[in-house]
Amino acid sequence: MQYQVKLFHALHPDSAEIRKTVFMQEQGFQQEFDEIDSRAVHAVVYDGDRPIATGRLFTERPGCYVIGRVAVLPDYRGKHVGNAVVQALEAWAKEHGGKLVSLSAQCRVSGFYEKLGYQKTNDTHMDEFCPHVTMEKKL
Repeated sequence: MQYQVKLFHALHPDSAEIRKTVFMQEQGFQQEFDEIDSRAVHAVVYDGDRPIATGRLFTERPGCYVIGRVAVLPDYRGKHVGNAVVQALEAWAKEHGGKLVSLSAQCRVSGFYEKLGYQKTNDTHMDEFCPHVTMEKKL
């Protein structure tokens, strides 16, 4: 199946809807949106006209980017759609001088990121009620 990835330089309504569905309604997070959304690059994956996955990318310091809020609608999980989100954001970071990408993965899905070349650090922490681990990848 062919999907299209679009990048936006502000929070797009399609991205917001996916995040509400996955993180707030499905997983129970309350603090989903923050000030980073206004300065992040947002990727949205489309199946035709239907938005099906999203993620965001922002910089913490020169050469270092952070991927976050990667979400895939339930019907599309296991179909490599999440890979498309991460790869599009990594490509943007690399094109803009990125040397390192980090992310805060829910511990239960850290294996997904390991398959994409990310390595766990010793930093584990809670995000609301959910255990997370910081992971990194050199570009």
